[in-house]
Amino acid sequence: MGTPDFAVAGLKSLLAHDYKVVGVVTAADKPAGRGRKIQESAIKTYAKSKKLQILQPTNLKDDGFLDQLQKLRANLFIVVAFRMLPKVVWQIPEHGTFNLHASLLPEYRGAAPINWAIINGEKETGVTTFFIDEKIDTGNIILQKKAPIASDETAGSLHDRLMALGAETIVETVRQIDNGSVSVTEQRHSKGLKKAPKIFRDTCAIDWHAPMENIHNLIRGLSPYPAAWSTLIQGSSQIHFKLFSAAKLPATHEHEIGKVIVKDKSLKVAVKNGYIELLEIQLAGKRRTMVKDLLNGYRISEGAYVRSTQSQ
Repeated sequence: MGTPDFAVAGLKSLLAHDYKVVGVVTAADKPAGRGRKIQESAIKTYAKSKKLQILQPTNLKDDGFLDQLQKLRANLFIVVAFRMLPKVVWQIPEHGTFNLHASLLPEYRGAAPINWAIINGEKETGVTTFFIDEKIDTGNIILQKKAPIASDETAGSLHDRLMALGAETIVETVRQIDNGSVSVTEQRHSKGLKKAPKIFRDTCAIDWHAPMENIHNLIRGLSPYPAAWSTLIQGSSQIHFKLFSAAKLPATHEHEIGKVIVKDKSLKVAVKNGYIELLEIQLAGKRRTMVKDLLNGYRISEGAYVRSTQSQ
């Protein structure tokens, strides 16, 4: 059961190890993009190529869907980046239902663990498999694998590394369940645990008054998607932009926070204790580009500055 590429890796790994996958459950096809063309999930595309049976329920409690699930006669359900399952679903298979989560649970329960680990400046994360219960990401832990987070890591690069690590962990988890050697650890529950809630547009707005490290982490943690954003002010014009890559430049200066400095094909913003150099950017209505290339044909005025805004 899954939807994006992160789930495809696990399915590929299971098939490569000759496990019998009797069905794939994924999200219903939906319109996407400017043309609003109907688009199928990444895992559906892959499952079709392997001629696997595909179920796309809109209601996980629907009697027809539950009947189809029962007829698959699966003895184990595996969930990767799907939806919260009702008990009537996850209790079906004799060996239970386990989930792959991209964090070291119980830290970073929620929808966006990869993003939040980087945004919060973590040096390490990982993946966890756990048996699903009635709450979100709280079930008994089966396996955990750790992964370091580099200082220049983006959500995109970490996603890809955890996707591969997760695929390995899925197979190892299935192997243990299959041979009866699986043992579980109960998750601890405390108020101080870090969470990974869904990311909204407001989450992505850059606060240029924040510490330089925090700004840099936000940019990394939202790149390439959904991307940190801000607004460039030039006189009476306001140009919204997304920022995909930046560098920290510690320094002492007397500029106002948010002032934009253009020099030698570089673009930097004054922040506390230094500057954030903008490296890869996308102006509203334009293509994503390197700043040094943008500055070849785009003029930024002397008095320009940036600010965050909650509306576009």
